[in-house]
Amino acid sequence: MTTTHTLKALSKALLLATGCLTASTVFADQKTPEQLYPPLTSEVLPELTAKGSYSVGVQTLDLINPAQFDPATQGEKDRPLKVEVWYPAANSANAPLTSYSDITRTGKAFTLQADAMRDVAINNKEHYPVIVLSHGYTGYRTIMYYLGEHLASHGYIVAAIDHTDSTNADVDFKNAPFSGFFSTLINRSRDQQFVLNYFNEQSNFASKQVDNKKAGIIGYSMGGFGAVNTVGGCYDFNEKTTAMFTGMKDPAQIKQVQQLLNSCAGGQYKNPQVDTRIKAMVAFAPWGGQHNLFNASAMQNIKVPSLYIAGSLDDISGYEGIKNLYNQTGSTDKYLLTYKNARHNIAPHPAPAIAKRSSELDIGHYYEPSWSMRTLNETNKHFVLAMMDCHVKGITSQCEYLDLPQNGDQAVVNGKPLPAWHGFDNRFSTGMDWQQAKPRTK
Repeated sequence: MTTTHTLKALSKALLLATGCLTASTVFADQKTPEQLYPPLTSEVLPELTAKGSYSVGVQTLDLINPAQFDPATQGEKDRPLKVEVWYPAANSANAPLTSYSDITRTGKAFTLQADAMRDVAINNKEHYPVIVLSHGYTGYRTIMYYLGEHLASHGYIVAAIDHTDSTNADVDFKNAPFSGFFSTLINRSRDQQFVLNYFNEQSNFASKQVDNKKAGIIGYSMGGFGAVNTVGGCYDFNEKTTAMFTGMKDPAQIKQVQQLLNSCAGGQYKNPQVDTRIKAMVAFAPWGGQHNLFNASAMQNIKVPSLYIAGSLDDISGYEGIKNLYNQTGSTDKYLLTYKNARHNIAPHPAPAIAKRSSELDIGHYYEPSWSMRTLNETNKHFVLAMMDCHVKGITSQCEYLDLPQNGDQAVVNGKPLPAWHGFDNRFSTGMDWQQAKPRTK
């Protein structure tokens, strides 16, 4: 397949799953915030979806990563990053719940009801690990806000990044769909590591409460592409894939860019060292495995406990490519959760009303034809919390939620259905498969 044809194919795929139009068409229609998560009885939900003991605070920070390579100018430029931070709120915090505003792919504004209080004090009774949350291409920092709020209620500081050049507001996907892709390839892992360093090493509103020995990382799609790299899965672009995903044709330039792309662990090149604070990684539908963009030897050397979550019909990142990443990952604590018959949109929050009334370009960012987004979100909350509690906080009892038989469908054997997965009520663990590196303990 030629580079031109490949770019056209990728453009079509991204339009279906992750694209957007420029923010210049934003509608100024601000309404009462939508509630995407109305009450639902816990009897049908996995155990770890229950809200934690902390009320949740949220702040928006504007950070600057100085002197970063800028693909547009081919020189160095300060890189701005807007970050949404959820955290355990002080016991005395008593403020109205806030909201989150963003735009759809076609620039339509929406506002969502939050379960967090804006700019309240952090709870100073404990120290909390930092979890970095990274969206796809394109997206926005609150596209997985349900995870940010949930983890914060259980004693984590969650920092979700607006990846510059890669958000709904940055990319005119109709006229220039690849305008931010080169930047995304270079910066995704770098952004993740920078934000983790910021909270652990620089003075900030939460710095006194950060547990600077434990951290985690969560990425979706291109965020997963970055997360795998951040934990040691070094990039391995060749000349063909470099040309394919940058559109470059000059052999000398391709060679230079190839060397630039093949970084590791947050932008390192020689003898890369993975941040020892990172104790767990979760990758939703990570991109890149289908194109062999990760070095196989480096993947085998990954030691960080890793959870891959995928749809069996993912047509953007490719299910086989995701399975290959899982199989190549060297960690003895690794897991693969598969949503059967799901495609790529397994991580975003449910569609806002404006997207439902619009075109496929808008609704297609959130919609799964075979799954309820609410079900996906609640299940994600369960397994992500289990992963972080088990491997970041070291709560041994939480590891039991990660020790499961392969199939959750409760097949009938000798006239009786098999037990549901640990943490799921009878009849509600269906539609999923589970793989793990270690044999089951029971």
